Amino acid sequence: MDYYELLEVSRTASADEIKTSYRKLALKFHPDRNKEPGAAEQFARINEAYAVLSDPEKRGHYDRFGSAPGAGMPGGDPFGGMGFDPMDIFEQLFGGLGGRGGRRGPARGDDIETEARVTLLQARAGDEIEVEVDRLTTCEHCHGSRTEPGGKPPKTCPTCGGLGAVRAQARTIFGVVETQQPCPTCRGEGQLIEDPCTVCKGRGRTLKAEKVKVKLPRGIDEGYRIRVAGMGNEGPGGNGDLYVHIEMEPHPELRREQEHLIYTANIGFAKAVLGGQVTVPTLDGPQTVEVKAGTQHGDLHRLRGQGLPRLQGAGTGDLIVEYEIAVPKPGQLTPEAREALNAYARAVGDEVNEHREGFFDKVGKIFRGE
Repeated sequence: MDYYELLEVSRTASADEIKTSYRKLALKFHPDRNKEPGAAEQFARINEAYAVLSDPEKRGHYDRFGSAPGAGMPGGDPFGGMGFDPMDIFEQLFGGLGGRGGRRGPARGDDIETEARVTLLQARAGDEIEVEVDRLTTCEHCHGSRTEPGGKPPKTCPTCGGLGAVRAQARTIFGVVETQQPCPTCRGEGQLIEDPCTVCKGRGRTLKAEKVKVKLPRGIDEGYRIRVAGMGNEGPGGNGDLYVHIEMEPHPELRREQEHLIYTANIGFAKAVLGGQVTVPTLDGPQTVEVKAGTQHGDLHRLRGQGLPRLQGAGTGDLIVEYEIAVPKPGQLTPEAREALNAYARAVGDEVNEHREGFFDKVGKIFRGE
């Protein structure tokens, strides 16, 4: 199997890209979450791939020879019999979703992630929003004991004597090495559940949908993420955190550039020449703005302080009105309008041959860049 394909990354992927893809796939196929046939095997495979590609030396060996260091040695262990366990890697990155923290102290619950779409108004005000997440929480039936209430209590694992780990000798390229690895009988728990809880199946936690309130920093923008401490999965060593990735809801008329808002106002040729008014949709409602006589295509009008708060620093951005002069096509002109424009052209000395190319046609070409 190709480790890069397993982790859904290219062969030139950076260490951060590999880690990000691994986290996504590990959560997707974790046995506590995914009960589909083959999920546990896929979980083990992607952890095996990550164990190699996350280590620069092992990755270099794999890139050169197409196999992990020690692959093909007695026992068929691609890690040279060095005690690889996919749950170890997962716990290092996620704080112990598997709940096996005996050898390193109580395991912290893993972090979880979600997305939230935020409007410009919510971003400006720094509103408190609500997101719904699925969290692993203590089983309400067994209260985290993993044993069916009234059933047989857990017993000490006879293989490891309650330590959760066993010592073994492994043959490596450096010789025989003594290693410590999770007990294969109790999977590192130190005890065996004889009468597992009928609700959580002996895991001690269940998935529960919860609504979590998230306070937005004023001026928050797309691409940022907010950490909500303690609202990740529960664990014996404490809860993980929730990370909320922010996406901005598109505004129908305004576009955002950092703390500034941009509105494109289409005005006619007459209004650009003579002046007039346009209605601008600000975040506080429609506002009338005066168009100066002689306004040119691309001119800007700044409404100070009507943008968004600066996320990093003091002050507020502006709302910028960008003028675009709309030139109608000749077929859209009435005879009266055409005659008026020809009269204007004659008055200013702009020669016009209506049978060949009218003044308005020429103006249109100028604004279209032809």
